[in-house]
Amino acid sequence: MNVDLEYYKIFYHVAKAGSFTLAGEALCISQPAVSQAIKMLESCLGSKLFLRIPKGVRLTPEGEVLFNYVQKGYEYILMGEQIFRKMLDLENGEIRIGASDMTLQFHLLPYLEQFHEKYPKIKVTVTNAPTPETLEYLYEGKIDFGIVSEPFEAKPEIEVKQVNEIQDVFVAGGRFSRLRGSILSFKALEELPIICLEHNTSSRKYINEFLKGNDVVLKPEFELAMSDIIVKFAIRNLGVGCVVRNFAQEAITSGDLFELQFEKEIPQRHFCIITGKLNPISTAAKKLLDMMET
Repeated sequence: MNVDLEYYKIFYHVAKAGSFTLAGEALCISQPAVSQAIKMLESCLGSKLFLRIPKGVRLTPEGEVLFNYVQKGYEYILMGEQIFRKMLDLENGEIRIGASDMTLQFHLLPYLEQFHEKYPKIKVTVTNAPTPETLEYLYEGKIDFGIVSEPFEAKPEIEVKQVNEIQDVFVAGGRFSRLRGSILSFKALEELPIICLEHNTSSRKYINEFLKGNDVVLKPEFELAMSDIIVKFAIRNLGVGCVVRNFAQEAITSGDLFELQFEKEIPQRHFCIITGKLNPISTAAKKLLDMMET
């Protein structure tokens, strides 16, 4: 049976209004057009749907059964349209973002504050993970976009936009004051107790590759999951911390830590916004991306 869904729409309005005329007014069509549509539906279904009464029409027993199902379906469609419009108007919706502690704190957070102030009804979910895991979440469609730090290798379907520059540094506390003001070779790091991130991070990979190019292999005394903790360990003189400068800036300014100086500076790298060419992005996510890219 191939019934025009428009007939069910008209049937719904007639049943709700109890009148062909009122249904026509609600749908902005003529009463004869409503009557003709109901006749066609009854012909397709093989049964009368309405009985005429002095003030309009009422459903037959068969019509009542059909209306119970049509009502749920049609009103569910209307609800979907309403939610859809709210999403377009940024009154509803959700954004799913992947970010590490570093990219969240030093790039994403200020934009989230601005976005939430402007669109408070949009739900924002941030999945906290290192760059390799964030890439996997994007491949699997679990996030709308990610904020990651270089270096990383991405599949061809991933679009990458560089944003903030970041600088990796080595910092130390009072126990290592003998090194303050000295110009060191990177080889000197092999003789120092090093505190750095775990192997599964892009930051650790970057430092390892850079130092390897300078014939240096780190043998850390502490490998930690968070840069904030590296700074705290360094302040307590447990070793020389390797972090992005942003994390240590407050401690450097206060004098709790100082930055080691080398014969050459570690090259800067970037935070990057990653999106999937094949992944659909919600209107809300597009709006946030626009804020971040302007």
